[in-house]
Amino acid sequence: MKAIEDKIQRHKQNLNQIQAPAELEDRLRQALHRIPEKKRKNNKPLMWSISAAAALLIIVSSYQYPAFAYIGGKLLNRMELISLSFSEVAEQGYGQTVNKSKSFKDGTVITINGVIADDNAFLMYYTIKLPEGLTFKEDEFIRYGVTKVKGFLTNSKVTEGGGNYNKDKTQFQGVYKFEPVNPFSRTLTANFSERLDSGEQEIQPVSFKFEANKAMKSIINEKVSKAVPVDTGTVHYDSVIASPTSTVIRGHYELNNNGGHPMFAGKTKLFVNGTEVEYFGYRSGGVDGKNSPTFELNYDVLPTDKIESLEIVLDKFSGYEKITEPIPLTSPSDQSIKINNEKLWIRSVTQTGSGYDIVIARKEFTILDTTHMLVQAGGKKVPIAPVSASRPWDLGNGNVLREQTYSVQTQDKPEFLLLEGFHYIKEYNTRISIPIVHK
Repeated sequence: MKAIEDKIQRHKQNLNQIQAPAELEDRLRQALHRIPEKKRKNNKPLMWSISAAAALLIIVSSYQYPAFAYIGGKLLNRMELISLSFSEVAEQGYGQTVNKSKSFKDGTVITINGVIADDNAFLMYYTIKLPEGLTFKEDEFIRYGVTKVKGFLTNSKVTEGGGNYNKDKTQFQGVYKFEPVNPFSRTLTANFSERLDSGEQEIQPVSFKFEANKAMKSIINEKVSKAVPVDTGTVHYDSVIASPTSTVIRGHYELNNNGGHPMFAGKTKLFVNGTEVEYFGYRSGGVDGKNSPTFELNYDVLPTDKIESLEIVLDKFSGYEKITEPIPLTSPSDQSIKINNEKLWIRSVTQTGSGYDIVIARKEFTILDTTHMLVQAGGKKVPIAPVSASRPWDLGNGNVLREQTYSVQTQDKPEFLLLEGFHYIKEYNTRISIPIVHK
């Protein structure tokens, strides 16, 4: 046991946190967050994450896993579960040993070493072993993959993964994380693929018996049913499920933008016993029974199974600021104009063959509402159309703003910009206390 603890500590010291960079506003308009592959050194685990705008998995059955194989003592966090081999995590009381293999035509052997299942996720530990005398080239492990695990009432998509080569690069040892599998499944199948040089794929299905009695049920599975008012409606937190592999908050939106997702998903923090749990990502989902769009927030494993307090904090979310005063366009410059708590830069007003082009700059996540955007020119109100895509405006001092060209068809020089409002990331800092029922 001491050797395992020492190795965990070494892994923790070597790992760098994988953070999702801020998405460009055009992607934020889709309310989707991605966590791209990050450049890393060879001695660190390879990690990737797969997100989709598909509907979140809805588990109809209320069936509970019949046994709790985790024997207590140490809860491994997300990075440890990803970086350690299955034999190492199994010594901590996790999962089911599988050891089922299949060979591709070129002699490459795929082995499923073991699996871990709970209410939040299904983890599959595997090894790719190349034929004798061959070694992996840089990133060559991506030639091999699996996208789903299938079984009875189970069609679970992969959401995340990681792994590393051995010292001589003859093997790749990794782990895939999938959506939860149905505990009634008795046999599960993973279709591993190898991308051939010809561009075709060879598929090898690896099937194994799934023993749900070796799975792990949740530490916390609480209905929340709490709502937080925001500028454009309400954010509803529906449930918190904390398992030995992850912590997931699920909820839905009731917004005033025709039932859609927010402009910015913002950030929700989770605190356990006063300690913040590390946040790992957001996924937009389908709709619930009332046709409201759903979401899923993913966090690390809880730092303890002795839960005294649980708090959800809506830290930042989409905000909407109304503008009641016209914005003057007569003296454009690169000096900012303060609009309520935000700033705009009217960079230029230039006459064109069909009218005028107005260039306006603003912060990256301040999005002007163009629904009823007008200019006042020659005593008339003229609509803006078209609007260019945003582009960077580098101030040269480490700050990069976004600018766009707003065109208007009028022969009269625009005097004022008439804007109803703008979207931005607003700080709410609203706290919700979740009662814990100790079973």
